[in-house]
Amino acid sequence: MAMAEAGPVVRVEHRGDVALVILDRPAVRNAVNLALAQGICDAMAACAPARAIVLTGADPAFCAGLDLRSLGVEGLGDLPPFVAAVAGSPIPVIAAVNGPAVTGGFELALAADFIVASERAAFADTHLRVGVYPGPVMVDLPRRVGDAWARELSLTGNFVDAATALRIGLVNHVVPHDDLVPFAVELAGAIAEQDPEMVAAMRREWGAPIDEARRAHEDSIRRSSFTGVTAADIASRRQRVLDRSRAQRGTGA
Repeated sequence: MAMAEAGPVVRVEHRGDVALVILDRPAVRNAVNLALAQGICDAMAACAPARAIVLTGADPAFCAGLDLRSLGVEGLGDLPPFVAAVAGSPIPVIAAVNGPAVTGGFELALAADFIVASERAAFADTHLRVGVYPGPVMVDLPRRVGDAWARELSLTGNFVDAATALRIGLVNHVVPHDDLVPFAVELAGAIAEQDPEMVAAMRREWGAPIDEARRAHEDSIRRSSFTGVTAADIASRRQRVLDRSRAQRGTGA
């Protein structure tokens, strides 16, 4: 089991009617373990007074996916439903992606209403490369970028940079890194100015087909027992994925 975290792994700051939710495990690139998954769920529930939410990560990453070294649970299906907590938020969510958003972290960004990105952002769906059947990315990604780009990203596991993400419609804006959070908070503030009942009604209408698709996808996962995969099953393949991603991005970091 994972050791207890030294401090809060998710921080919530209120800026007027906007709640800023910050994933705060920077030493492991905000990789998701039991504490972070539960922290995301708790933070989303605690944002109720706000009228808009900005979700971001402590630098250098948005979220590197699952923390396979210290997951804190036996199976992946035992984690609190952190992606569903964002997707099901009754308050609009903007994902402010400040660095890599990989696999589960990519799904977390896709769960938001829309994404704005730093010039340092990068996105990848590496589910197949680590031997895990994809989660909500199967539903959410085609709706953002179209079927052909979704298939390329999920079938190859390749990274796309911020400029490419903007070109294919994955993100709405790319801004200088230091401007990311202020820019996202300003956008969220514009949302917060609107009638909350009308905003909620619009989001329900937009979300209905996605909700149905998510339910069908979750049923498929349950019937096929895809949630039985453990961290140990995929940890041995993780280094190959990391080496490949570094080579693609031309960095040894």
